[in-house]
Amino acid sequence: MRAIATRVTRASVTVDGVVVGKIEEPGLLVLLGVTHSDGPREVVNMARKLHEIRALRDEESCATTGAPLLVVSQFTLYGSTKKGRRPSWTEAARPEQAEPLVDAVVAALRERGARVATGVFGAMMSVESVNDGPFTLLVEV
Repeated sequence: MRAIATRVTRASVTVDGVVVGKIEEPGLLVLLGVTHSDGPREVVNMARKLHEIRALRDEESCATTGAPLLVVSQFTLYGSTKKGRRPSWTEAARPEQAEPLVDAVVAALRERGARVATGVFGAMMSVESVNDGPFTLLVEV
């Protein structure tokens, strides 16, 4: 499982002209990808890392500040560009495996007390964000 976590001052996700998820204060925009070998262990570890990672200003985390997270599924994080010009998606988990794991990460974050907004799995989404820094990390478990 891997994620791109970006420190933002605000972010939103729109589907078909409707805002489906947003954070309107400093927090993290998280693009989350799942691969074939991911399971419950990766869910717990990713939720912990995202909640506790010291990526906010003054080396704070969402856990210590109560800052929100906007989690958006992103299968393209497992795209390979090693050969040719067309990305290969063979390392990305199929939707029937990935969706429950993305949902489980969101649920695990909420169980930890995190405030979490989301996109819509599998939808064509417009993601808007105002980066803070910019500060972006690749988070892998």
